[in-house]
Amino acid sequence: MIDSLLNYKLQPLEKYQVVKMKQTINKGFSVSNFPRTRLRRNRMSDFSRKLVAENNLSINDLIYPIFVTYGSNTKEEIESMPGIYRFSLDLLPKEIERISSLEIPAIALFPKIEKSLKNPNGSEALNKNNLICKAIKISKKVNSNLGVICDVALDPFTDHGHDGIIFNNQIDNDKTLEILCNQALVQAEAGCDIIAPSDMMDGRVGFIRDTLDNQGFINVQIMSYAVKYASAFYGPFRDAVGSTLNLSNKSKKSYQMDPGNSDEAIREIALDINEGADMFIVKPGMPYLDIIYKIKQEFKIPLYAYQVSGEYSMIKGAIDNGWFDEQKIIFESLIAFKRAGCNGIITYFAPYVANLLKGQNS
Repeated sequence: MIDSLLNYKLQPLEKYQVVKMKQTINKGFSVSNFPRTRLRRNRMSDFSRKLVAENNLSINDLIYPIFVTYGSNTKEEIESMPGIYRFSLDLLPKEIERISSLEIPAIALFPKIEKSLKNPNGSEALNKNNLICKAIKISKKVNSNLGVICDVALDPFTDHGHDGIIFNNQIDNDKTLEILCNQALVQAEAGCDIIAPSDMMDGRVGFIRDTLDNQGFINVQIMSYAVKYASAFYGPFRDAVGSTLNLSNKSKKSYQMDPGNSDEAIREIALDINEGADMFIVKPGMPYLDIIYKIKQEFKIPLYAYQVSGEYSMIKGAIDNGWFDEQKIIFESLIAFKRAGCNGIITYFAPYVANLLKGQNS
């Protein structure tokens, strides 16, 4: 019967194709050869493409980074990040209202403080009335339902630009931990919803979790920069927070990860899971899609990519030069993170994308 069926249905096919299909049927597998199977059929119409889409991008996937600074009526464009600004605190409410109107669920705040406030130990990070704490309070006052994420790291506050304190000409891991714990506590007291340690000191997630719990902040989440590479893609961000010119030793390789390493990422995630992190970040994003995929396959955890400043500036620069279609390239870059396994993306394109998605849904 198989012979007659194949001879009747597949007369145009070459003999070797018929033999192959016989072998497939005899093995008990479904026939999946052309021309019976045409994957293009599912791609032919817009409605069908939507029905079979494996990954979709939504506003709920977006986290928007916002830079704050001192001054009055100040909106400074960051030269190496066209279209991205630092806001003085008096202009921050308007920006929070804009983000809230787009229904973006969370923001990540980053400060650029005055040079006079910086020192080797980054002590301004512990000031309960510092720039970032004021920004937290303003943001929550404008929209209490907006998620506020704050970095725990010392690089915006140290005069040398490193994420930890220097002792005997090295970044001292253990001496830095106490400062980081106090920084996290100060931010939690100001109303921060999610503490995001980005310093890459060993043990910091566990120390911060214990500190927050012991002070009654058991519901404050920790979004760990568990996998943060010593990357060249961070340059524009350092311009944004004002740490570039102060960085006496530009290498952070003694505490950030080697871009050539992959298995180490799994170890970093496993450690932070055991230390009590709730969410996890891979940074940078697009150059490390393989790392994102590998982590998601190993651990079914809330995982986020940071599409960092260098990624943004490359894409935006090409858009501004007319080399890319703006909407297509931005959406393609973001859906790649979802495809790799991310639950969400920290991206400077968040308002642009949210505005388009709202328009599609209205």
